[in-house]
Amino acid sequence: MDGALAARPGRVAVSPKGRRELIAGTVGGIVESFDWTIYAVLAPYFASQMFAGDDELTKLLAAYAGFAVGFVVRPMGSYLLGRIADVRGRRFALIVSMGTICLGSLLIAALPTAATIGVAAPVVLVLLRALQGIAMGGENPSVAAYITETAPQRRKFLYSGLSYCGAFIGNILCFAVVGALLLVLGKQGVVDGGWRIGFVVAALFGVLAFWVRSTAAESEEFEAGRSAAAPRPKPLEHARSMLAVFLMTTGTTVGVYFGTVYLPEYAAQVGVAHSAASNLEMIPSLLALIAAMVVSGLLADRFGGMKVFRIGALLLALSTVPLMTALAQGWLPMWAVATCYLVLGVAPTTAVANVLYSEIFPVAVRVVAMGVPFTLAVALFGGTFPLLAEGLAALGHLTAVPWFAAGTAVITLLGTAVLGAHSDEKGQP
Repeated sequence: MDGALAARPGRVAVSPKGRRELIAGTVGGIVESFDWTIYAVLAPYFASQMFAGDDELTKLLAAYAGFAVGFVVRPMGSYLLGRIADVRGRRFALIVSMGTICLGSLLIAALPTAATIGVAAPVVLVLLRALQGIAMGGENPSVAAYITETAPQRRKFLYSGLSYCGAFIGNILCFAVVGALLLVLGKQGVVDGGWRIGFVVAALFGVLAFWVRSTAAESEEFEAGRSAAAPRPKPLEHARSMLAVFLMTTGTTVGVYFGTVYLPEYAAQVGVAHSAASNLEMIPSLLALIAAMVVSGLLADRFGGMKVFRIGALLLALSTVPLMTALAQGWLPMWAVATCYLVLGVAPTTAVANVLYSEIFPVAVRVVAMGVPFTLAVALFGGTFPLLAEGLAALGHLTAVPWFAAGTAVITLLGTAVLGAHSDEKGQP
């Protein structure tokens, strides 16, 4: 597979072919990431208003549980919207998912507090997060298939990296908005209702992405496959490849959510940063991540996506504990730890994952077959990571958090072996 995708030496510029589709996929990633991350980052500020009780830690854990619930339903959303994407088209599924995500953020921004409507507040909040989770379950797999099918053949991994950059641009915007809210309103001002502004901004971004996607074209490869008379394959015919995607996603999703969502809270837990500073410090690290993803995509087009992915997974396994120890001991500042962690391990794996996963499966079942194991791994490991980390911290075992992340990276390496063996059986190097 990698050999077929290796690019010839030449100009680095993005080809006009697939450019509009690349923009449509990337802008959706920005909104998805912003909407999803804004909840996790603002959870410590709205938890006291949306969840009843006297214990602040319990309310925060309940808020993070709401974050995890959105992930639990992602596999269902991946199947439902994946079926739409595989039958009705990638573009149609992407428009549906973006409209749903946007509506969910707007309703969260307007949701009354527990003091006003009692237990209905957390119930409705969790239901809205579940609705967004269903939509987001189909978002990334649909984007992955869309980019795979519309990108220039010799620049597929570059386009994969560029499209996934949207997720981290969304993180940058999220940390910028939250940091600005904390600086302008102060922590108490954000707690007292300033957190709602973050969800309003998320909804406005969603409207923009909805418009961009409505102007994009459908994948020609999908259209050709839909008109073909060949029997439609079943997703479970590719069970081994689906298992490989699940295993490979395990460590990468933990790396993403540790490095881009929980790291500011982790820094605060070990006493080396405060909220406003740590959120703003993430911005240069995320910019470095985006640059590293572009470089990773170019390298993957030249040397092979699997090689780049494996190097990133290995670096995640080897660097997580030393970097987080350096942060906790004060040997390295947070910006340096975040940059090293994101550039060395997160960038190489996430840059190539969309195309690497999608090309395993035939067009007719691509979104479902890739999306279900992908979102299941994200639900079990990525979505629960902030909750797990907070729980370990509450029990006095914060030092176990980096070891858990490193262990999941080892699982990812095992997944590449499963996929590699399966590819060898199919005659794909």
